[in-house]
This record gives sequence, structure tokens and C-alpha cells, in this order.
Amino acid sequence: MDELDKQLIELLKVNARLPVVKLAQALGCARSTVQLRLKALEDSGTISGYTVSVSKPQSSRSIFAMVLISIESKNEPDVLRALKKRHEVQKLYSISGRYDLCGMLETETTHELDAVIDRIRAIKGVVDTFSTILLSTKLDRPG
Repeated sequence: MDELDKQLIELLKVNARLPVVKLAQALGCARSTVQLRLKALEDSGTISGYTVSVSKPQSSRSIFAMVLISIESKNEPDVLRALKKRHEVQKLYSISGRYDLCGMLETETTHELDAVIDRIRAIKGVVDTFSTILLSTKLDRPG
């Protein structure tokens, strides 16, 4: 992947719906060059798909929280399986340090969040949790 491919990907991260003509203009190259590059990036798996981000209405009252989870290593598969079944767990990361996992949760109320955290603590193999509610988004770059 060369510099032109990297620039093309960066443009698509900002707006994956940009027409090929606009991409070519922004990159200073021919439309056919962009089409060939896109095909090559798709064929190689570098671009695995295009997506749409849907904004939530201002009236949406979701509570977002980050929950750090310490687990007994022997129970990791069971803990992961249980966490993946919880629809409130939007993302789950393996992390280093005192905690083993970081779960990104979404609930409608703090009461519901509290109940979900209690359920997480009740999972066999969960040793400790630490949670914090996310207040506002200051930067959200597309993946």
C-alpha cells in the first residue's frame, strides 16, 4: 500500500459515499486510477466493506459506561461467553494492567446500568469491576 492508497482510505473514512470523480479530484489523479485502486484494496481485503453511521436523535437518552473487569484466568472462556450474551455490552476489549477486560456498555437508565453491572459481578470468574459513566463525546473518528 502506497501513499495514494493511504490518502484514498483516509478520504473514505471521512465519507465513504464520495463519488469516484470527487475522490480523483481530491487525490489529483484520474478516475480510472481511483477505480483500480479501490478494486485492488477491496480484493486484498484492506477495504472489507463500506458502512453508514446513523446518528442518534437528540432525544435519545442512552447511558454509556466503561466497565473494567478483573477475572480469574481459568474462567476466561465462560466469562467471555456470558458477557457476549448481554446485549448491553456493545464492545469488549482485552486489556493489560490490573483489569483483564474493558466492556463498553449502553443502557437507557442508570438504574438499568447498575443492574447490568451487578449481573456482571455475579458471573462466575469475575473478581472485580470498576465502572465509569461516559458524559460526552469530544472526538469520534471513524474506524
